[in-house]
Amino acid sequence: MINPYFMFATGIEGSCPTIAGGRTRIDQFERCGHYRLWSTDFDLVQELGISFLRYGPPLHRTLLGASRYDWSFADLTFGDLKRRDIAPIADLCHFGVPDWIGDFQNPDFPDLFAAYARAFAERFPWVQLYTPVNEMFVCALFSARFGWWNEQLRTDRAFVTALKHVVKANILASNAILEVRPDAIFIQSESSEHFHPSDAHAIDAADALNVRRFLSLDLNYGQPVDAGTYEYLLDNGMTREEHAFFRSRMLRHHCVLGVDYYATNEHRVDASGASSEAGEVIGYDQIAQQYFSRFGLPLMHTETNRQEGPVGDEAVQWLWRQWSSLRQVRENGIPTLGFTWYSLTDQVDWDTALREDNGRVNSVGLFDLDRNIRAVGTAYKALIAEWHYVLPARSVCLAAPIIMPSEYDEPFARRRREWMRHYHAEKGVLRQA
Repeated sequence: MINPYFMFATGIEGSCPTIAGGRTRIDQFERCGHYRLWSTDFDLVQELGISFLRYGPPLHRTLLGASRYDWSFADLTFGDLKRRDIAPIADLCHFGVPDWIGDFQNPDFPDLFAAYARAFAERFPWVQLYTPVNEMFVCALFSARFGWWNEQLRTDRAFVTALKHVVKANILASNAILEVRPDAIFIQSESSEHFHPSDAHAIDAADALNVRRFLSLDLNYGQPVDAGTYEYLLDNGMTREEHAFFRSRMLRHHCVLGVDYYATNEHRVDASGASSEAGEVIGYDQIAQQYFSRFGLPLMHTETNRQEGPVGDEAVQWLWRQWSSLRQVRENGIPTLGFTWYSLTDQVDWDTALREDNGRVNSVGLFDLDRNIRAVGTAYKALIAEWHYVLPARSVCLAAPIIMPSEYDEPFARRRREWMRHYHAEKGVLRQA
């Protein structure tokens, strides 16, 4: 029986940025075989006992032009998800745009994407959960500051331009979706970062980066930024009018803060601001607390994984540590709504952050690319079965909607009552004195 109060999830890796000056697109659906094996992949989701799937149609194949769409693959896949009663967290833009749009420097992208999001919501009105633009900060950083993807630029001005376009696209798309589905919920998956000074001379550099890591979410949620960050935005091309747009748009009451965490998310910074990977130093629970303290929104762990190494249990141990960290977040009183191992299958070329087209398989999936279950897949299936009745923040009141008298006999209300009966029996809540 589905637990409606806690979202155990996985995802189909859908990254599709371009590299090599736009000549090569790294399409993970293609590289990982999902275009051919999508039905099998959905079978695997159900085999694990998972009812929530981070998933979206490939934007570069679906958005053919302004108000021109090819829904053929989406109709197949989303129709099948509906038949299986798997709830998609619709991932509408995952690091890449169609060739005809170009890249994230294009100022037309926000309006074009919002129209696409509205068209998707109208075609699939039963979809309630969305991540309109995945990992906005990473998308802008890798495309326009590190020079790895898409526009492959390396300046602060290009980064701010990409960031403002990506976040504006996310906001306009959310508004468009809400006009079609007023009860839509946005699970805003974003990479959680933390910067550690390598020595006393690096404190200022690390502090600046620890402020800047919040920029995409600050803009998305209308969060005030400090004077230094405001000057940085204005110095690099954001106008006062554009900043006022972000300050005036409030979607918080429809939002869950998705916080992604990998072993690469903590960084060691030197005095020049250059950084290197630090490994797991303070961990997910401490960093998630920082993000919650800033934004005050309920949390979901929306991405994590680890390669299956030579011993064979490295990913299993990482799963246990991440689940334990999430439980610690919940024990600290923070509303915590879900957990995700990302992704369902192994990925390709993420060992170089998709910068190189090597065809190298990364063994981070719950299943390998032949769709054989990995040790971490078996462990995740067992974890879900064991923790199925865990509730966020120990209270159904934070998750359960009020059932009005007129709704008492509605199917959804009956399903929720039945689930609660199972929960009470499992926990002995109604045990006789």
